[in-house]
Amino acid sequence: MQKTPKIGALAVVVHNARVLLVQRSKQPDAGLWGFPGGHVEWGETVMQAAQRELHEETSIIAEPLHYLDNLDLLRHDDQGSVQSHYLLVGVACQYRSGTPLAGDDAQDARWFPIERIRQGDLQMSNRVIDLLETALRQS
Repeated sequence: MQKTPKIGALAVVVHNARVLLVQRSKQPDAGLWGFPGGHVEWGETVMQAAQRELHEETSIIAEPLHYLDNLDLLRHDDQGSVQSHYLLVGVACQYRSGTPLAGDDAQDARWFPIERIRQGDLQMSNRVIDLLETALRQS
């Protein structure tokens, strides 16, 4: 069986100077805060996946607007062999309605002030700050 990268969609929702993050319950990044997201399903666009995963993980309804950036996430073992390979696609989403409620693959879901994320004192997945800054520049 040929190994291929997995494609994931990340929903980046900024609303009222706050950003929506989830605390992951599963690997990779269990326990860390990051953007809601997950695998793109067969027959689904990345934009549709971002919207679906956002709702499944947070109960938030938002409209996907545009792509932000692509993030290659490769994890290696101690010998240097690739253990997992994801291509994550950040999608800017416009908040429509809802209150964060953790569901699906999330331990917690909540709004954080943008400045709190920039401080970097929250245990976050790799590149959260970079993707947030890209979203703010493009808004």
